[in-house]
Amino acid sequence: MKQNIIFAILGLVFALQPLSAQTDSTKKKSKLFELSFGQSVLFVPNSQLDSIRKNSSIIVPTNAILFLAVLRPTKNIRIPLFFNLPTQTKQYIVNGEIINEKASVTFGTGVQFKLFHIHLDSRSRIEFEVGPLASFIFNKRNDIVVAPVLAGRFRIIQGDRFTMYLGCSYSMGIKALGILYGTGSVF
Repeated sequence: MKQNIIFAILGLVFALQPLSAQTDSTKKKSKLFELSFGQSVLFVPNSQLDSIRKNSSIIVPTNAILFLAVLRPTKNIRIPLFFNLPTQTKQYIVNGEIINEKASVTFGTGVQFKLFHIHLDSRSRIEFEVGPLASFIFNKRNDIVVAPVLAGRFRIIQGDRFTMYLGCSYSMGIKALGILYGTGSVF
């Protein structure tokens, strides 16, 4: 199942690659697509905090590999496509014992807007993007649950292609905070 999703995302990336093709060699090539790999960390859902406090337990944040492809149809609008592949189980420490639970695979999309950018020098700048997303989560029974997400990220762009980012997300559906970071390339 996870392999099929990864192949579908990679297929989509290669299928969308012609969108950034140059039609006239005299014009400057427009960068319409960003591909990056990173890490995401999901923290405790607020709905579970009361139960956790009563059981004297600690939740260990769950790490996941983040695959992110961003279509850029205009200068200020981004359409992110993301896939989170957990690299560990959800872990709870209750009364000194570690309890493991399967972490969910998620994928999603939405729309984000570039709110501002700051030029650092002639080749470097910082941008801030934010917007609503829809996250599709495979739960324990492999049912798909849809969760609305608000996400934003700061991007540091060096030259024409290299980008690094740091951001956060809040899932209103599961009431969980996440951190995301990584590097990528703009095509």
